[in-house]
Amino acid sequence: MTAIAIRPEEPRDHAAIGVVTQAAFADSPHSDGSEVRIIDRLRSDGDLTLSLVAEDGERIVGHVAVSPVQISDGSPDWYGLGPIAVLPSLQRQGVGLRLMQRAIADMRMRGARGIVLLGDPAYYQRFGFEHDPQLVFPGPPAEYFQRLVIDGDAPSGTVSYAPAFG
Repeated sequence: MTAIAIRPEEPRDHAAIGVVTQAAFADSPHSDGSEVRIIDRLRSDGDLTLSLVAEDGERIVGHVAVSPVQISDGSPDWYGLGPIAVLPSLQRQGVGLRLMQRAIADMRMRGARGIVLLGDPAYYQRFGFEHDPQLVFPGPPAEYFQRLVIDGDAPSGTVSYAPAFG
């Protein structure tokens, strides 16, 4: 595989981010097809705290978005990670791993206290994410909602994502 560079998105990347995201979620049984619209709305609402792309020198091959979340206990500086997408032909080759590592490192440098996400526990536990029954996101199976404490104590309460998530 060609060397992959991770960098912040630029305006010229928006269309390619949409293509990668749509391709990555096209066959996902847990997708309702709204991921591209979510990213676009996060961007237009000013809620896209961090947007990183993975580039192979010729094209965008992956993307991760991070946006603020609210927790009912009032815990500040918590964020939601996702959507995260990698072109299907490059999945399971470390692109997602690199995007995750960089997103966590960048959020740590920005002073985030923690990150939540909805995803496969078997994959995300390698980054330190874990299910916490004191932190709730109604809807999906509870074990798929996970958190990573970066600084301070773990919050407790119900999590609300940015309006872009509907």
